[in-house]
Amino acid sequence: MNNPIKPAARLPSVLVVDDEVRSQEALRRTLDEEFEVFTASSAEDAWKILERETVQVLLCDQRMPGESGVSFLKRVREQWPDVVRIIISGYTDSEDIIAGINDAGIYQYLLKPWQPDNLLMAMRNAAELHRLQAENQRLSLELRTTGPVLKKRVEMKYERVKREFGLDGLTRAPDSPLNPVCDLIAQVAPFDLSVLISGESGTGKEMIARAIHYRSRRADKAFVVENCGALPDELLEAELFGYKRGAFTGAYEDRTGLFQQADGGTLFLDEIGETSPAFQVKLLRVLQEGEFRPLGSPRPVTVDVRVIAATNRDLETEVREGRFREDLYYRLAIVPIHVPPLRERPMDIPLLAERLLEASRRALGKDTDGFTAEALACLSAYRWPGNVRELQNAILRMLALATEPRLRAHLLAPRVLQAGAAGRPDAPLDALAAVGFSGTLQERVDALEARVLKETLIRLRWNKTRAANELGLSRVGLRAKLARFGLDGGKGGDDE
Repeated sequence: MNNPIKPAARLPSVLVVDDEVRSQEALRRTLDEEFEVFTASSAEDAWKILERETVQVLLCDQRMPGESGVSFLKRVREQWPDVVRIIISGYTDSEDIIAGINDAGIYQYLLKPWQPDNLLMAMRNAAELHRLQAENQRLSLELRTTGPVLKKRVEMKYERVKREFGLDGLTRAPDSPLNPVCDLIAQVAPFDLSVLISGESGTGKEMIARAIHYRSRRADKAFVVENCGALPDELLEAELFGYKRGAFTGAYEDRTGLFQQADGGTLFLDEIGETSPAFQVKLLRVLQEGEFRPLGSPRPVTVDVRVIAATNRDLETEVREGRFREDLYYRLAIVPIHVPPLRERPMDIPLLAERLLEASRRALGKDTDGFTAEALACLSAYRWPGNVRELQNAILRMLALATEPRLRAHLLAPRVLQAGAAGRPDAPLDALAAVGFSGTLQERVDALEARVLKETLIRLRWNKTRAANELGLSRVGLRAKLARFGLDGGKGGDDE
Protein backbone atom coordinates (compact mmCIF):
# COMPACT_ATOMS: atom_id res chain seq x y z
CA MET A 1 0.00 0.00 0.00
CA ASN A 2 1.29 3.49 -0.85
CA ASN A 3 2.44 5.65 2.01
CA PRO A 4 0.27 8.77 2.45
CA ILE A 5 1.92 12.11 1.79
CA LYS A 6 2.42 14.08 4.98
CA PRO A 7 0.55 17.39 5.33
CA ALA A 8 2.57 20.45 4.48
CA ALA A 9 4.18 22.43 7.28
CA ARG A 10 3.68 26.18 7.39
CA LEU A 11 5.84 28.07 4.91
CA PRO A 12 8.00 31.04 5.93
CA SER A 13 5.80 34.13 6.16
CA VAL A 14 6.38 37.33 4.18
CA LEU A 15 4.55 40.64 4.33
CA VAL A 16 4.67 42.62 1.05
CA VAL A 17 3.91 46.33 1.41
CA ASP A 18 3.37 48.18 -1.89
CA ASP A 19 0.71 50.71 -2.86
CA GLU A 20 0.81 49.68 -6.56
CA VAL A 21 -1.57 46.75 -7.11
CA ARG A 22 0.29 45.40 -10.15
CA SER A 23 3.61 45.42 -8.36
CA GLN A 24 2.02 43.84 -5.29
CA GLU A 25 0.50 41.02 -7.35
CA ALA A 26 3.75 40.43 -9.27
CA LEU A 27 5.62 40.05 -5.99
CA ARG A 28 2.94 37.70 -4.65
CA ARG A 29 3.06 35.49 -7.75
CA THR A 30 6.83 35.25 -7.52
CA LEU A 31 6.84 34.37 -3.82
CA ASP A 32 3.70 32.39 -3.07
CA GLU A 33 5.12 29.01 -4.13
CA GLU A 34 7.73 29.10 -1.36
CA PHE A 35 6.27 31.56 1.16
CA GLU A 36 3.05 32.36 2.95
CA VAL A 37 2.45 35.86 1.56
CA PHE A 38 0.50 38.67 3.22
CA THR A 39 -0.02 41.93 1.31
CA ALA A 40 -0.75 45.49 2.32
CA SER A 41 -1.14 48.70 0.33
CA SER A 42 0.00 51.11 3.02
CA ALA A 43 2.06 51.29 6.19
CA GLU A 44 -1.14 51.54 8.24
CA ASP A 45 -2.59 48.33 6.77
CA ALA A 46 0.76 46.56 7.17
CA TRP A 47 0.91 47.54 10.86
CA LYS A 48 -2.47 45.92 11.46
CA ILE A 49 -1.28 42.69 9.83
CA LEU A 50 1.86 42.68 11.98
CA GLU A 51 -0.30 42.99 15.08
CA ARG A 52 -2.28 39.84 14.30
CA GLU A 53 0.08 37.64 12.21
CA THR A 54 3.54 36.17 12.80
CA VAL A 55 5.73 37.62 10.04
CA GLN A 56 9.34 36.61 9.45
CA VAL A 57 10.29 38.84 6.51
CA LEU A 58 8.94 42.27 5.56
CA LEU A 59 9.42 43.45 1.95
CA CYS A 60 8.51 47.13 1.69
CA ASP A 61 8.45 49.65 -1.16
CA GLN A 62 10.22 52.94 -0.42
CA ARG A 63 7.80 55.29 -2.16
CA MET A 64 4.26 55.09 -0.81
CA PRO A 65 1.61 57.70 -0.10
CA GLY A 66 2.01 59.01 3.41
CA GLU A 67 4.82 57.26 5.29
CA SER A 68 7.93 56.20 3.36
CA GLY A 69 9.32 52.69 3.47
CA VAL A 70 12.38 53.64 5.55
CA SER A 71 10.26 55.53 8.08
CA PHE A 72 7.87 52.58 8.41
CA LEU A 73 10.69 50.07 8.84
CA LYS A 74 12.15 52.22 11.64
CA ARG A 75 8.87 51.85 13.54
CA VAL A 76 8.75 48.12 12.80
CA ARG A 77 12.25 47.67 14.17
CA GLU A 78 11.24 49.20 17.49
CA GLN A 79 8.12 47.03 17.86
CA TRP A 80 9.18 43.79 16.12
CA PRO A 81 13.01 43.71 16.05
CA ASP A 82 13.10 40.04 14.96
CA VAL A 83 11.36 40.71 11.62
CA VAL A 84 13.93 40.77 8.80
CA ARG A 85 13.43 44.01 6.90
CA ILE A 86 14.03 44.41 3.13
CA ILE A 87 13.34 47.57 1.15
CA ILE A 88 12.79 47.78 -2.61
CA SER A 89 13.13 50.91 -4.72
CA GLY A 90 14.96 52.58 -7.60
CA TYR A 91 18.36 54.27 -7.87
CA THR A 92 16.80 57.69 -7.27
CA ASP A 93 16.12 56.82 -3.62
CA SER A 94 19.65 55.60 -2.83
CA GLU A 95 20.65 58.54 -0.60
CA ASP A 96 17.47 58.37 1.49
CA ILE A 97 17.83 54.62 1.93
CA ILE A 98 21.54 54.77 2.82
CA ALA A 99 20.71 57.38 5.43
CA GLY A 100 18.04 55.15 6.93
CA ILE A 101 19.73 51.75 6.67
CA ASN A 102 21.16 51.85 10.17
CA ASP A 103 18.13 53.28 12.00
CA ALA A 104 15.70 51.00 10.22
CA GLY A 105 17.94 47.93 10.51
CA ILE A 106 17.45 47.17 6.81
CA TYR A 107 18.84 43.75 5.89
CA GLN A 108 18.93 44.29 2.12
CA TYR A 109 18.13 46.90 -0.50
CA LEU A 110 16.66 45.58 -3.77
CA LEU A 111 16.63 47.67 -6.92
CA LYS A 112 13.81 48.03 -9.42
CA PRO A 113 13.25 46.46 -11.85
CA TRP A 114 13.85 43.32 -9.78
CA GLN A 115 14.63 39.92 -11.26
CA PRO A 116 12.61 36.93 -9.96
CA ASP A 117 15.68 34.77 -9.26
CA ASN A 118 17.44 37.58 -7.37
CA LEU A 119 14.28 38.38 -5.41
CA LEU A 120 13.72 34.73 -4.46
CA MET A 121 17.35 34.35 -3.39
CA ALA A 122 17.11 37.46 -1.20
CA MET A 123 13.88 36.26 0.41
CA ARG A 124 15.25 32.76 1.01
CA ASN A 125 18.34 34.26 2.65
CA ALA A 126 16.17 36.57 4.77
CA ALA A 127 13.98 33.67 5.93
CA GLU A 128 17.09 31.66 6.74
CA LEU A 129 18.49 34.65 8.68
CA HIS A 130 15.27 34.82 10.71
CA ARG A 131 15.54 31.09 11.43
CA LEU A 132 19.18 31.42 12.46
CA GLN A 133 18.41 34.41 14.69
CA ALA A 134 15.69 32.44 16.45
CA GLU A 135 18.00 29.47 16.80
CA ASN A 136 20.76 31.71 18.12
CA GLN A 137 18.43 33.12 20.76
CA ARG A 138 17.49 29.59 21.80
CA LEU A 139 21.14 28.51 21.93
CA SER A 140 22.07 31.60 23.95
CA LEU A 141 19.39 30.72 26.48
CA GLU A 142 20.63 27.13 26.65
CA LEU A 143 24.22 28.37 27.05
CA ARG A 144 23.25 30.27 30.16
CA THR A 145 21.49 27.25 31.63
CA THR A 146 23.31 24.16 30.40
CA GLY A 147 26.89 25.37 29.75
CA PRO A 148 29.08 22.32 29.03
CA VAL A 149 26.22 20.33 27.49
CA LEU A 150 25.54 23.07 24.97
CA LYS A 151 29.23 23.56 24.24
CA LYS A 152 29.45 19.95 23.12
CA ARG A 153 26.30 20.37 21.03
CA VAL A 154 27.69 23.48 19.32
CA GLU A 155 30.93 21.65 18.54
CA MET A 156 28.97 18.78 16.96
CA LYS A 157 26.90 21.25 14.93
CA TYR A 158 30.09 22.97 13.73
CA GLU A 159 31.47 19.65 12.52
CA ARG A 160 28.17 18.99 10.70
CA VAL A 161 28.38 22.40 9.00
CA LYS A 162 31.94 21.65 7.90
CA ARG A 163 30.80 18.37 6.36
CA GLU A 164 27.78 19.98 4.68
CA PHE A 165 29.66 22.92 3.18
CA GLY A 166 33.06 21.28 2.69
CA LEU A 167 34.02 19.00 -0.18
CA ASP A 168 31.56 16.41 1.10
CA GLY A 169 28.80 18.89 0.32
CA LEU A 170 29.70 18.99 -3.39
CA THR A 171 27.56 16.19 -4.78
CA ARG A 172 29.27 14.36 -7.62
CA ALA A 173 29.70 10.94 -9.21
CA PRO A 174 33.00 8.97 -9.25
CA ASP A 175 33.61 10.02 -12.88
CA SER A 176 32.34 13.60 -12.54
CA PRO A 177 34.15 16.56 -14.23
CA LEU A 178 33.74 18.23 -10.84
CA ASN A 179 36.32 15.87 -9.28
CA PRO A 180 39.37 17.76 -10.64
CA VAL A 181 37.83 20.96 -9.25
CA CYS A 182 37.55 19.32 -5.82
CA ASP A 183 41.16 18.14 -6.04
CA LEU A 184 42.26 21.70 -6.81
CA ILE A 185 40.20 23.02 -3.88
CA ALA A 186 41.88 20.56 -1.52
CA GLN A 187 45.29 21.75 -2.74
CA VAL A 188 44.77 25.52 -2.54
CA ALA A 189 42.32 25.85 0.39
CA PRO A 190 44.97 25.75 3.16
CA PHE A 191 46.88 28.69 1.66
CA ASP A 192 45.78 32.33 1.90
CA LEU A 193 45.59 32.92 -1.83
CA SER A 194 42.88 34.85 -3.64
CA VAL A 195 40.63 32.61 -5.74
CA LEU A 196 38.53 33.58 -8.77
CA ILE A 197 35.66 31.17 -9.46
CA SER A 198 34.16 31.33 -12.94
CA GLY A 199 31.17 29.53 -14.38
CA GLU A 200 27.66 29.99 -15.67
CA SER A 201 24.90 31.28 -13.41
CA GLY A 202 23.48 28.62 -11.14
CA THR A 203 26.47 26.26 -11.22
CA GLY A 204 27.10 26.52 -7.48
CA LYS A 205 29.99 28.99 -7.30
CA GLU A 206 29.07 29.98 -3.74
CA MET A 207 29.15 26.30 -2.71
CA ILE A 208 32.70 26.10 -4.13
CA ALA A 209 33.69 29.20 -2.16
CA ARG A 210 32.26 27.72 1.06
CA ALA A 211 34.13 24.48 0.43
CA ILE A 212 37.38 26.45 0.14
CA HIS A 213 36.60 28.32 3.36
CA TYR A 214 35.80 25.20 5.37
CA ARG A 215 38.99 23.47 4.17
CA SER A 216 41.14 26.45 5.20
CA ARG A 217 42.65 27.50 8.50
CA ARG A 218 39.92 30.14 8.65
CA ALA A 219 37.13 27.56 8.89
CA ASP A 220 36.16 28.59 12.43
CA LYS A 221 35.87 32.27 11.44
CA ALA A 222 33.19 34.13 9.49
CA PHE A 223 32.23 33.41 5.89
CA VAL A 224 30.62 36.62 4.58
CA VAL A 225 28.83 36.97 1.21
CA GLU A 226 28.11 40.04 -0.91
CA ASN A 227 26.53 40.17 -4.37
CA CYS A 228 28.38 43.01 -6.06
CA GLY A 229 25.98 43.14 -8.99
CA ALA A 230 22.93 43.90 -6.85
CA LEU A 231 23.96 47.36 -5.58
CA PRO A 232 25.09 50.70 -7.04
CA ASP A 233 28.60 51.87 -6.15
CA GLU A 234 27.67 54.08 -3.20
CA LEU A 235 25.64 51.36 -1.49
CA LEU A 236 28.24 48.67 -2.23
CA GLU A 237 30.97 50.84 -0.75
CA ALA A 238 28.91 51.43 2.39
CA GLU A 239 28.19 47.68 2.67
CA LEU A 240 31.79 46.57 2.27
CA PHE A 241 33.73 49.35 3.99
CA GLY A 242 31.18 50.68 6.51
CA TYR A 243 30.94 54.28 7.63
CA LYS A 244 31.36 56.53 10.64
CA ARG A 245 28.68 58.51 12.37
CA GLY A 246 28.07 61.78 10.54
CA ALA A 247 29.59 60.59 7.26
CA PHE A 248 26.37 61.62 5.52
CA THR A 249 22.87 62.71 6.41
CA GLY A 250 21.21 60.03 8.50
CA ALA A 251 24.44 58.29 9.59
CA TYR A 252 23.66 58.54 13.30
CA GLU A 253 26.06 55.82 14.42
CA ASP A 254 28.99 53.80 13.14
CA ARG A 255 28.30 50.89 10.80
CA THR A 256 30.76 48.02 10.52
CA GLY A 257 31.42 46.99 6.91
CA LEU A 258 31.60 43.45 5.62
CA PHE A 259 35.39 43.53 5.37
CA GLN A 260 35.58 44.10 9.13
CA GLN A 261 32.89 41.50 9.78
CA ALA A 262 34.96 38.99 7.81
CA ASP A 263 38.21 39.85 9.65
CA GLY A 264 40.10 36.61 10.21
CA GLY A 265 37.73 34.77 7.86
CA THR A 266 36.66 34.80 4.22
CA LEU A 267 34.76 37.38 2.14
CA PHE A 268 33.00 36.03 -0.96
CA LEU A 269 32.36 38.69 -3.62
CA ASP A 270 29.86 37.31 -6.11
CA GLU A 271 29.31 38.86 -9.57
CA ILE A 272 32.59 40.78 -9.33
CA GLY A 273 32.46 41.41 -13.09
CA GLU A 274 29.46 43.73 -12.60
CA THR A 275 31.42 46.35 -10.62
CA SER A 276 32.40 49.72 -12.09
CA PRO A 277 36.03 50.73 -12.81
CA ALA A 278 35.81 53.36 -10.05
CA PHE A 279 34.88 50.77 -7.45
CA GLN A 280 37.50 48.35 -8.76
CA VAL A 281 40.20 50.89 -7.85
CA LYS A 282 39.02 50.97 -4.22
CA LEU A 283 38.81 47.18 -4.03
CA LEU A 284 42.32 46.82 -5.47
CA ARG A 285 43.75 48.97 -2.68
CA VAL A 286 42.19 46.76 -0.02
CA LEU A 287 43.62 43.64 -1.64
CA GLN A 288 47.09 45.18 -2.02
CA GLU A 289 47.40 46.98 1.32
CA GLY A 290 45.10 44.97 3.57
CA GLU A 291 43.45 48.18 4.72
CA PHE A 292 40.63 50.55 3.79
CA ARG A 293 39.05 53.75 5.05
CA PRO A 294 35.38 53.62 6.13
CA LEU A 295 33.26 56.50 4.84
CA GLY A 296 33.85 59.53 7.05
CA SER A 297 36.78 58.00 8.92
CA PRO A 298 40.08 59.91 9.23
CA ARG A 299 42.04 56.68 9.80
CA PRO A 300 42.36 53.46 7.80
CA VAL A 301 41.28 50.08 9.18
CA THR A 302 43.54 47.05 8.80
CA VAL A 303 41.94 43.64 8.24
CA ASP A 304 43.06 40.06 7.63
CA VAL A 305 40.59 38.71 5.08
CA ARG A 306 40.82 36.07 2.40
CA VAL A 307 38.89 37.23 -0.68
CA ILE A 308 37.19 34.76 -3.00
CA ALA A 309 35.48 36.29 -6.04
CA ALA A 310 33.11 34.80 -8.60
CA THR A 311 31.80 35.78 -12.01
CA ASN A 312 29.76 34.38 -14.89
CA ARG A 313 31.62 36.62 -17.33
CA ASP A 314 34.86 35.96 -19.22
CA LEU A 315 37.01 38.44 -17.30
CA GLU A 316 40.00 38.00 -19.62
CA THR A 317 37.82 39.31 -22.44
CA GLU A 318 36.51 42.06 -20.17
CA VAL A 319 40.13 43.09 -19.44
CA ARG A 320 41.05 43.15 -23.14
CA GLU A 321 38.02 45.32 -23.92
CA GLY A 322 38.77 47.74 -21.07
CA ARG A 323 35.75 46.95 -18.86
CA PHE A 324 37.71 45.33 -16.05
CA ARG A 325 41.02 46.43 -14.56
CA GLU A 326 43.90 44.16 -15.52
CA ASP A 327 45.75 44.66 -12.23
CA LEU A 328 42.65 43.75 -10.21
CA TYR A 329 42.04 40.66 -12.37
CA TYR A 330 45.52 39.28 -11.72
CA ARG A 331 45.20 40.10 -8.04
CA LEU A 332 41.92 38.17 -7.78
CA ALA A 333 42.85 35.28 -10.09
CA ILE A 334 45.94 33.97 -8.29
CA VAL A 335 44.11 30.64 -8.40
CA PRO A 336 41.38 30.49 -11.09
CA ILE A 337 38.77 27.76 -10.72
CA HIS A 338 36.19 27.03 -13.42
CA VAL A 339 32.98 25.23 -12.43
CA PRO A 340 31.66 23.05 -15.28
CA PRO A 341 27.98 23.55 -16.22
CA LEU A 342 25.48 20.84 -15.38
CA ARG A 343 25.13 19.78 -19.04
CA GLU A 344 28.74 18.55 -18.82
CA ARG A 345 27.95 16.55 -15.67
CA PRO A 346 24.98 14.30 -16.58
CA MET A 347 26.37 11.53 -14.34
CA ASP A 348 25.93 13.88 -11.34
CA ILE A 349 22.27 14.65 -11.97
CA PRO A 350 20.65 11.60 -10.25
CA LEU A 351 22.77 12.11 -7.09
CA LEU A 352 22.24 15.86 -7.16
CA ALA A 353 18.49 15.47 -7.70
CA GLU A 354 18.20 13.24 -4.63
CA ARG A 355 20.13 15.75 -2.52
CA LEU A 356 18.07 18.69 -3.76
CA LEU A 357 14.91 16.70 -3.08
CA GLU A 358 15.90 16.43 0.58
CA ALA A 359 16.25 20.23 0.75
CA SER A 360 12.91 20.65 -1.07
CA ARG A 361 11.19 18.36 1.42
CA ARG A 362 12.35 20.62 4.25
CA ALA A 363 11.43 23.81 2.36
CA LEU A 364 7.88 22.70 1.50
CA GLY A 365 7.25 20.47 4.52
CA LYS A 366 6.07 17.72 2.19
CA ASP A 367 7.31 14.13 2.15
CA THR A 368 7.89 11.77 -0.78
CA ASP A 369 9.44 8.38 -1.51
CA GLY A 370 11.74 9.78 -4.20
CA PHE A 371 11.78 9.73 -8.01
CA THR A 372 10.67 7.04 -10.42
CA ALA A 373 13.37 5.69 -12.74
CA GLU A 374 11.62 7.36 -15.68
CA ALA A 375 11.67 10.76 -13.96
CA LEU A 376 15.41 10.46 -13.23
CA ALA A 377 16.03 9.48 -16.86
CA CYS A 378 14.24 12.63 -18.08
CA LEU A 379 16.16 14.78 -15.59
CA SER A 380 19.45 13.30 -16.78
CA ALA A 381 18.66 13.84 -20.48
CA TYR A 382 17.92 17.58 -20.20
CA ARG A 383 20.73 20.14 -20.64
CA TRP A 384 19.72 22.45 -17.75
CA PRO A 385 20.73 25.87 -19.17
CA GLY A 386 19.94 27.32 -15.73
CA ASN A 387 22.20 24.68 -14.14
CA VAL A 388 21.72 23.58 -10.53
CA ARG A 389 19.35 26.45 -9.78
CA GLU A 390 17.02 25.40 -12.60
CA LEU A 391 17.19 21.77 -11.45
CA GLN A 392 16.29 22.83 -7.91
CA ASN A 393 13.28 24.79 -9.16
CA ALA A 394 12.13 21.84 -11.29
CA ILE A 395 12.25 19.56 -8.24
CA LEU A 396 10.35 22.08 -6.13
CA ARG A 397 7.68 22.15 -8.86
CA MET A 398 7.47 18.36 -8.96
CA LEU A 399 7.13 18.09 -5.19
CA ALA A 400 4.50 20.83 -5.03
CA LEU A 401 2.38 19.18 -7.76
CA ALA A 402 2.81 15.59 -6.54
CA THR A 403 -0.29 13.69 -5.40
CA GLU A 404 1.43 10.30 -5.16
CA PRO A 405 4.24 9.05 -2.91
CA ARG A 406 6.78 8.98 -5.77
CA LEU A 407 7.65 11.83 -8.14
CA ARG A 408 6.77 10.80 -11.70
CA ALA A 409 7.99 12.18 -15.03
CA HIS A 410 4.69 13.80 -16.01
CA LEU A 411 5.25 16.41 -13.28
CA LEU A 412 8.17 17.86 -15.25
CA ALA A 413 7.92 20.87 -17.57
CA PRO A 414 7.34 20.03 -21.28
CA ARG A 415 10.88 21.01 -22.32
CA VAL A 416 12.36 18.49 -19.86
CA LEU A 417 9.94 15.77 -20.99
CA GLN A 418 10.86 16.37 -24.62
CA ALA A 419 14.56 15.92 -23.87
CA GLY A 420 13.76 12.69 -22.01
CA ALA A 421 11.66 11.37 -24.87
CA ALA A 422 14.42 12.13 -27.37
CA GLY A 423 17.00 10.36 -25.22
CA ARG A 424 19.45 13.19 -25.83
CA PRO A 425 19.97 16.56 -24.10
CA ASP A 426 17.73 19.49 -24.87
CA ALA A 427 16.48 18.22 -28.24
CA PRO A 428 13.74 20.45 -29.72
CA LEU A 429 10.42 18.72 -30.47
CA ASP A 430 9.75 19.79 -34.04
CA ALA A 431 10.22 18.55 -37.58
CA LEU A 432 13.62 20.21 -37.88
CA ALA A 433 14.94 17.88 -35.17
CA ALA A 434 14.79 15.03 -37.67
CA VAL A 435 17.50 16.69 -39.74
CA GLY A 436 19.97 15.94 -36.99
CA PHE A 437 19.32 12.18 -37.11
CA SER A 438 21.46 9.93 -39.27
CA GLY A 439 20.09 7.43 -41.76
CA THR A 440 17.62 7.42 -44.61
CA LEU A 441 14.57 9.67 -44.81
CA GLN A 442 12.34 6.85 -43.54
CA GLU A 443 14.70 6.17 -40.62
CA ARG A 444 14.68 9.86 -39.69
CA VAL A 445 10.87 10.03 -39.87
CA ASP A 446 10.63 6.88 -37.74
CA ALA A 447 12.97 8.38 -35.14
CA LEU A 448 10.88 11.56 -34.90
CA GLU A 449 7.63 9.54 -34.73
CA ALA A 450 8.99 7.35 -31.94
CA ARG A 451 10.07 10.43 -30.05
CA VAL A 452 6.65 12.10 -30.30
CA LEU A 453 4.98 8.88 -29.12
CA LYS A 454 7.28 8.53 -26.14
CA GLU A 455 6.94 12.18 -25.05
CA THR A 456 3.15 11.98 -25.27
CA LEU A 457 3.01 8.75 -23.27
CA ILE A 458 5.32 10.07 -20.56
CA ARG A 459 3.32 13.28 -20.27
CA LEU A 460 0.03 11.34 -20.06
CA ARG A 461 1.49 8.83 -17.61
CA TRP A 462 1.39 6.02 -20.20
CA ASN A 463 -2.39 6.20 -20.53
CA LYS A 464 -2.75 4.71 -24.02
CA THR A 465 -6.40 5.69 -24.45
CA ARG A 466 -5.66 9.38 -23.86
CA ALA A 467 -2.51 9.19 -26.00
CA ALA A 468 -4.43 7.63 -28.92
CA ASN A 469 -7.11 10.34 -28.70
CA GLU A 470 -4.55 13.16 -28.58
CA LEU A 471 -2.56 11.77 -31.52
CA GLY A 472 -5.65 10.96 -33.62
CA LEU A 473 -4.99 7.23 -33.63
CA SER A 474 -7.10 4.21 -32.84
CA ARG A 475 -6.05 2.13 -29.86
CA VAL A 476 -5.13 -0.69 -32.23
CA GLY A 477 -3.07 1.69 -34.37
CA LEU A 478 -1.29 3.09 -31.31
CA ARG A 479 -0.45 -0.38 -30.00
CA ALA A 480 0.96 -1.35 -33.40
CA LYS A 481 3.24 1.69 -33.43
CA LEU A 482 4.37 1.06 -29.86
CA ALA A 483 5.24 -2.52 -30.74
CA ARG A 484 7.07 -1.34 -33.86
CA PHE A 485 9.24 1.10 -31.92
CA GLY A 486 9.78 -1.13 -28.90
CA LEU A 487 7.60 0.98 -26.61
CA ASP A 488 4.85 -1.58 -26.04
CA GLY A 489 6.12 -2.56 -22.57
CA GLY A 490 4.56 0.52 -21.03
CA LYS A 491 5.53 2.08 -17.74
CA GLY A 492 2.76 1.00 -15.46
CA GLY A 493 0.33 3.75 -16.39
CA ASP A 494 -3.42 3.40 -16.29
CA ASP A 495 -4.73 2.06 -19.58
CA GLU A 496 -8.32 3.10 -19.06
